[in-house]
Amino acid sequence: MTVRPFDLNLRHLRALSAVVARGSLNAAAEAVSLSQPALTQGLGKLERQLGVALFDRRPDGASPTPAGLVMAERSERAFAHLAAAGRSLGRGARGFARPEQLMTATQLHAFQQLADAGSFVGAAARSGLSQPALHRAVRDLEQICAVVLAERRGRGVALTEAGRRLARGVRLAASEIAAGVSEALGDDAPGGRIVIGAMPLSRALVLPHAIARFVAANPGVTVDVIEGSWRELIEPLRDGVIDVMIGAVRDEPPPGFDQAPLFSDRLAVVARAGHPLAGRPVTRADLAAFPWIVGSAGTPLRAQWVNLFADAAKPAAPIECGSVMVIRGVLIDSDFLTLLSPDQIALEIASSVLTLIDAEVPNGERRIGVTTRAGWRPTRSQAAMLTEIDRAVVQTRVPKSQ
Repeated sequence: MTVRPFDLNLRHLRALSAVVARGSLNAAAEAVSLSQPALTQGLGKLERQLGVALFDRRPDGASPTPAGLVMAERSERAFAHLAAAGRSLGRGARGFARPEQLMTATQLHAFQQLADAGSFVGAAARSGLSQPALHRAVRDLEQICAVVLAERRGRGVALTEAGRRLARGVRLAASEIAAGVSEALGDDAPGGRIVIGAMPLSRALVLPHAIARFVAANPGVTVDVIEGSWRELIEPLRDGVIDVMIGAVRDEPPPGFDQAPLFSDRLAVVARAGHPLAGRPVTRADLAAFPWIVGSAGTPLRAQWVNLFADAAKPAAPIECGSVMVIRGVLIDSDFLTLLSPDQIALEIASSVLTLIDAEVPNGERRIGVTTRAGWRPTRSQAAMLTEIDRAVVQTRVPKSQ
């Protein structure tokens, strides 16, 4: 049976670290303001839910099993996310100093469902909770935090700024607890889920190859790919909606993120096979004689195109597009030119549908890599996916001579 993060009692999860640190149920019970029988019952319930022993009980105390250690560590990380979210909400006149210590798993589950669904109706359908129960849970959280978390807008609900901050903390906490469950159960863990944010340069060769190999070796794990640009994916990554992001990296990672390089990619001028410029060296004047498809304003591709014609008259660029599928279709049926990575059109080049134009693209190199949240610790399956991505880089790179 799959155990969802907020199926587990937060107070009992919070007690795990106390038991590990003190080596005694009696001492831990006092530290977390529970009676020793209540703590014993709570830990027993956790072990039954997980189907694994968390502690070895002895007459002189209790020692954690490997599963107990990992659950305690992941739970600590989860509560750290909730505490950070609580601090970010500010202090209302009647607010509690540590609101995260008063939140229940039922409240957090309900609020996460509301944040994801955008309405009480949708949240009820997703969670199985009644709308009155959802309303009550959100109201209770608002009282604990002393801030408004959600506001009605038409038929839906919009999170306030405080609500978005809390939702981020809740998602990150849920991810840590889920990771703890997966690591505690090891080979007995039910199928998990990995969410990957994929930017254009990763979607053509590297990521599909890595996913195919990963799912063959891990048939119980679901891989969810969310496509988008860096700007579209960075906040979902920060919020814990996405686990990892792959694509063009920034010169310096934004605060709160880590970047790991995979390879360097060089842009090329691309056209249909049989284009008037194909098969011979060309100048910028030659390039300027044909219309272009360019990226939207503010995107790296648009900046590269501007740089290509930095000290010359820019050609007509009547099409702004970020979809490789659309760009490919236009190129095939016209004399348009564009800037793309050879990786993105490797199949079209191999089948002689599109071709690379022999023109220099100044400063056209871009670093491709993996972006994660700072301090993120992957589960075993997530680490396996990162390994497959590294292998795919070696196995799928387009030869520079092509």
